[in-house]
Amino acid sequence: MAEPLLNGPNLARPGRRRPEIYGATTLAGIEEMAVKAVPGHTVRAVRDACEGPLVRAAGDRAGAIVDPGAPMVAGWSLRDALESFPAPWIEVHLSNVGAREDFRHHSALSPPASGVIAGLGAAGYRVAAPAPPAKIEG
Repeated sequence: MAEPLLNGPNLARPGRRRPEIYGATTLAGIEEMAVKAVPGHTVRAVRDACEGPLVRAAGDRAGAIVDPGAPMVAGWSLRDALESFPAPWIEVHLSNVGAREDFRHHSALSPPASGVIAGLGAAGYRVAAPAPPAKIEG
């Protein structure tokens, strides 16, 4: 079973788009980090500018890492899909969204997430990757 690594709009250009905020690691580098962090698991990376493919990829999996990009603000269809996701999943943001513009301070996706990692850059994916397959108690 492949564990999804879901990346929303604007996540096609990490390493090139505003590296002072998002860091210098490319999406390919981020995906490689996530794969190495969960040996024995298959990671299927999905990146799209629309919510539909992300919603479809959030199926019956062992866990997921989700960097929603802009849909964190009002991605209600993605939230609904993830709310019924049967396994733990982690919301990840390359930048510290709490230290940025006011509209980034609330994520529509965070409440059903097992955890949220923000501001660690690409390393946030490495931290999140081993977390989803385990049951997270809190």
